[in-house]
Amino acid sequence: MAAKGWTVPTWPTAYGGGGLSSLQAKVLGQEMRALNCRSPLNSFGIWMLGPALLKFGTEAQKLEHLPKIARGEIRWCQGYSEPNAGSDLASLATKAEDRGDHFIVNGQKIWTSYANHADWIFCLVRTSTENKHNGISFVLFDMASPGVSTKPILLISGKSPFCETFFDDVRVEKRNLVGELNRGWDVAKYLLQHEREMIGSIGDRSAAKPLGQQAVTALGADATGRLADPLLRAQIAQFEADESAFRLTMERTGDLARAGQAHPAMASMLKFYGSELNKRRWELMMAIYGADALEWEGERSLDGDRARTWLRTKANSIEGGTSEVQLNIVAKRILELPGA
Repeated sequence: MAAKGWTVPTWPTAYGGGGLSSLQAKVLGQEMRALNCRSPLNSFGIWMLGPALLKFGTEAQKLEHLPKIARGEIRWCQGYSEPNAGSDLASLATKAEDRGDHFIVNGQKIWTSYANHADWIFCLVRTSTENKHNGISFVLFDMASPGVSTKPILLISGKSPFCETFFDDVRVEKRNLVGELNRGWDVAKYLLQHEREMIGSIGDRSAAKPLGQQAVTALGADATGRLADPLLRAQIAQFEADESAFRLTMERTGDLARAGQAHPAMASMLKFYGSELNKRRWELMMAIYGADALEWEGERSLDGDRARTWLRTKANSIEGGTSEVQLNIVAKRILELPGA
């Protein structure tokens, strides 16, 4: 897949992509799902940084980073949230001091996914205090740079995908500035659209075995072949109808985006509904498998995979912007409600 460029089918071939049109890539995705193929490569580089570099990066930055992302040779993490800058991200305080041909970065990020395993980071830093939004810059640097340290955050699921990340006098070369100085917020907003679409897509699990089939296998069917539990059957039917509607909305949004007609705030709509839908999916999954799904350790449960994944989904409506923030964006920018 990487040799064909199909890990990133719509990226230009010069940057390791497949050079396919959006319509061709859609057909490729449909055929892969029909064959029950897994995604060839998933990464923050593909989902978030890549699109931002294609739009804002210099030619040298594209040639240096995009082919490695397409081939899965580099792992990126995202340096956005800070202890005092979460939903109000533009309040970030991590400082980059201009030293001529480079910056010196000091500060802290939090909830940095897989920072302890990442090779490089794309990071928002403050390069001016004169303006809240127009004082932010978007930079790239090596996580092995002197002065970078990470500390994993243990979650309720027992796993640690998130980290605290600390920068102490970290040198960042000026050539790693993406976009204009003090205009990193433009890059950040563009990247957030892709992040929210990515998180929202967890609401569509069309390649997985439908919940109704799983429930019949686990709980049995009545004389007519339907799930024996009528209440659970109704809940699953409602969920699968909502899931199908969401899948069609995702496709329609993609078609609008290809035609240049998609509203920029639609990413917030998809992120909200997709993350809430995934939480519903796993609540139903726990209802289907009952006490067995609560098993925390052991070979039979794959070390408590269901229970740990169920707990992990609680973060879906927080990461990438809380559901409340997404609803505010939808109310203000799509519905244009008064006072929103």
